[in-house]
Amino acid sequence: MQSKQLELYLNDLLDVGRFQDYCPNGLQVQGKPEILRIVTGVTASLALLDEAAAWGADAVLVHHGYFWRGEDPRVIGQKHARLRRLLVADINLFSFHLPLDAHPELGNNAQLGEVLGLGPAAGFQHFGKDNLACYLDLPEAGEGALTLQALAARLEERLERAPTVVGDPARPLRRLAWCTGAAQGWLDEAVALGADAYLSGEISEPTTHLAREAGVAYIAAGHHTTERYGISALGRHLAVKFGLEHRFIDIPNPA
Repeated sequence: MQSKQLELYLNDLLDVGRFQDYCPNGLQVQGKPEILRIVTGVTASLALLDEAAAWGADAVLVHHGYFWRGEDPRVIGQKHARLRRLLVADINLFSFHLPLDAHPELGNNAQLGEVLGLGPAAGFQHFGKDNLACYLDLPEAGEGALTLQALAARLEERLERAPTVVGDPARPLRRLAWCTGAAQGWLDEAVALGADAYLSGEISEPTTHLAREAGVAYIAAGHHTTERYGISALGRHLAVKFGLEHRFIDIPNPA
């Protein structure tokens, strides 16, 4: 397919124009006009670009791209190295930040819920700015019932990373709220919703105190780890819809 066709499709699918973001969403670096092979990854690091170029990718799609608000606009250092890799290989770079978080089916939050076995995305309720975050009421008994300890164990098993947990492990969970990445600042909104636990990617120094004082459990499961699933789901969707070759490349990141 043509790069312009892909650009227009993605901008419409993810409703890019709806968001006031910290970076430009959509096509960030122009490459070759025809796209047959796509690579998806969380962040447009040099390691990801090197692997994409070695595979012969025509386009790379990421959640964390370039040109963030307030960054140094000069093309020097690592920014030069990354852009040079893209331009020499003639690879298109597409980046979708908040639009990918919020998509009700392919988004990071929806996909994390699916990975954790929390039911179809249609059952999630949304809250917060631009409806970025999710919450779900859990069964109080039976197969779907969860304690904080059981949820932490499920996270470690399915995300292959032990989460940081604040709260009583035996606490039963009736309403779980979550938002991937660096969304620990939305703990207050989760509390206002009546959540028993709030799950995000990162934890800050005040988060523990706020969770304890509000009587809500808090779980940090990793910024990178919680945001692997939306971008890979987007790649699979494009592969099926347009017959593209797709490869998700995970560059491990402990953050």
